[in-house]
Amino acid sequence: MHPDQPPAWTPPADAPEQPRQVRRILRLFRPYRGRLAIVGLLVAASSLVSVATPFLLKAILDVAIPEGRTGLLTLLAAGMIVSAVLTSVFGVLQTLISTTVGQRVMHDLRTAVYGRLQRMSLAFFTRTRTGEVQSRIANDIGGMQATVTSTATSLVSNATSVIATIVAMIALDWRLTVVSLVLLPVFVWISRRVGDERKKITTRRQKQMAVMAATVTESLSVSGILLGRTMGRSDSLTRSFAEESERLVDLEVRSSMAGRWRMAVITIVMAALPAVIYWTAGMALQLGGPQVSIGTLVAFVSLQQGLFRPAVSLLSTGVQIQASLALFQRIFEYLDLPIDITEREDPVRLDRVKGEIRFENVTFHYDPADHAPAGDASAGEAAGKAGDRGGDGRAAPVLDGIDLTVPAGGSLAVVGPTGAGKSTLGYLVPRLYDVTGGRVTLDGVDVRDLDFDTLARAVGVVSQETYLFHASVADNLRFAKPDATDEELRAAARAAQIHDHIASLPDGYDTVVGERGHRFSGGEKQRLAIARTILRDPPVLILDEATSALDTRTEAAVQEAIDALSADRTTLTIAHRLSTVRGADQIVVLDSGRAVERGSHEELLERNGRYAALVRRDAQLEPTR
Repeated sequence: MHPDQPPAWTPPADAPEQPRQVRRILRLFRPYRGRLAIVGLLVAASSLVSVATPFLLKAILDVAIPEGRTGLLTLLAAGMIVSAVLTSVFGVLQTLISTTVGQRVMHDLRTAVYGRLQRMSLAFFTRTRTGEVQSRIANDIGGMQATVTSTATSLVSNATSVIATIVAMIALDWRLTVVSLVLLPVFVWISRRVGDERKKITTRRQKQMAVMAATVTESLSVSGILLGRTMGRSDSLTRSFAEESERLVDLEVRSSMAGRWRMAVITIVMAALPAVIYWTAGMALQLGGPQVSIGTLVAFVSLQQGLFRPAVSLLSTGVQIQASLALFQRIFEYLDLPIDITEREDPVRLDRVKGEIRFENVTFHYDPADHAPAGDASAGEAAGKAGDRGGDGRAAPVLDGIDLTVPAGGSLAVVGPTGAGKSTLGYLVPRLYDVTGGRVTLDGVDVRDLDFDTLARAVGVVSQETYLFHASVADNLRFAKPDATDEELRAAARAAQIHDHIASLPDGYDTVVGERGHRFSGGEKQRLAIARTILRDPPVLILDEATSALDTRTEAAVQEAIDALSADRTTLTIAHRLSTVRGADQIVVLDSGRAVERGSHEELLERNGRYAALVRRDAQLEPTR
């Protein structure tokens, strides 16, 4: 499989620094301020209650037991039990609320990324691997789950516990507190170094996971399996996947072990601190220093042990947050993608579309990084040829100076050699691409000024690349019209000459079409796509090689249905096989992005030019079909 391609957009050199990124992450939690405030109160209450326990223990050892006050002893012991119960209850409530908030934030992120990608132009998806997109939504956002559901709350909880414990330790004995905390700055420095290291490894790991996701998506699809087996490359693909997986193993191990020894040293030192405190108190007593009571010493060590867990957890949380910043950065890259095709702030809405289409001095360039539609392969090639660039470094125009008018209810056929720009011309009407120069109008309104809903209702597209969802036939048809009745489905299928075949299936319209419709032949899938467009009943039809996958007999039947459908509709037909366009009101021949001939079928034959040559070529190829 080809190597991983970078995203369609990368952050500029002056990308936001870490503090700005952290502030952006915090803004994700803003809609849940109320719930987070409750979590904060629970954390504070839990910390205060847990800190009270050592003081109760000190009172038991220094007062209740030495003085034989059994009533006080019972009261203090009960207080310790209540403290443990309250701490546990507060912890459960805190986990419930914080997990709910975290999952809502993940939902918001997934929805935001998916919505952003839905607004991207077709060009973005022609240069970005499907697996890369899926990896951002699944792996990257999924990898943030621990951070947004528990890490944030753990950070607040541990920080509060550490602060409350340190204050309590100072209250007991400030000298022992200084001994306990003298190495804390060193621990913080070590954890930051570890965090930076893990962040770099996490970025590489997520990129490698995206490569694997793309490989799986491409090679384990129905088309990928067919290609691999028919080309005898199954073993080669397996070896390639194994190599990618091996790289991921190495990165996973490095991610887990990054800074592990340094963090282990911190753990050992923290665990050894009680012994240091006992030694310090004993040496102070031997040297004539201030005496520390047994109760104070036990309470202090208890607090110190209580400090140990949140302090180590706090340092580890900092490391996890550093690593998760890499995931957030990858998600923010997609959220910051520039949207090429946008709806203006005050778009024009047409309640009734007649269907007149005009191309007024239309010019179109592909960005060198983009690819042309399937039928315009040479346009994509042109974008990459230095010899075809102008003085400004841009690729040669795919369309240049196109002036065409299709009256409402009229039909225009666009023909020409492969790469002439035919599909691109058709894609400009529904704004799958936007013109570079000139304009395309619908009923006299620039399509760039129309609202997306009007354009979607007005223009129906049946392309040569038929896509069907892994769902039932009925569900695939209802994608065009969710509230369509069963009778409407059957009527659309009859018009597309596919109803009889569907009815002959054991499950009829409930038959699952399979991945990308692979349970149906190419011609059957094309007819389902035509039925889906018929169901939408748009006033403008773009037929991009809509009958290219049909045999001659089926093509004639479907063409008859399309002719009936096209009555009183504006139809723009892109075709290689000229038998489908002879009845068009107007035929335009494109060559190298320019309209070199136009007229009716008969008029163009009389001129004996490019169109006539295409007809003769078609006639020679017809027997081979």
